[in-house]
Amino acid sequence: MKNKNMYFVTMTDSFLSGWGEAEGKTNKLVFVCMDYEQAKIVSDNAKARTDMKRVNICTNYPYHLFNNDRYYTQEKIRDEYPNFYEKDFFKKQKYYFKGGN
Repeated sequence: MKNKNMYFVTMTDSFLSGWGEAEGKTNKLVFVCMDYEQAKIVSDNAKARTDMKRVNICTNYPYHLFNNDRYYTQEKIRDEYPNFYEKDFFKKQKYYFKGGN
């Protein structure tokens, strides 16, 4: 699924790290993006959430995050997580991970 113009946004999900399928591991997410503009939107949305840490845009596929004992890594696409690909989606959510007022 990789073409030369694709980008990948990696992040640590601090809420889901350390338990469930990620028990004893850091939960990493890798969002596949078709171009830089889409990657920037995903990155900005992730940064708007308090549970997403270490957000990075990569031009190379982050193979090092997979088959690694430290990480539980999941690849995500637009069809599965459309809200991350909508500009300013989490900034529009008044109470989303921000806790009231």
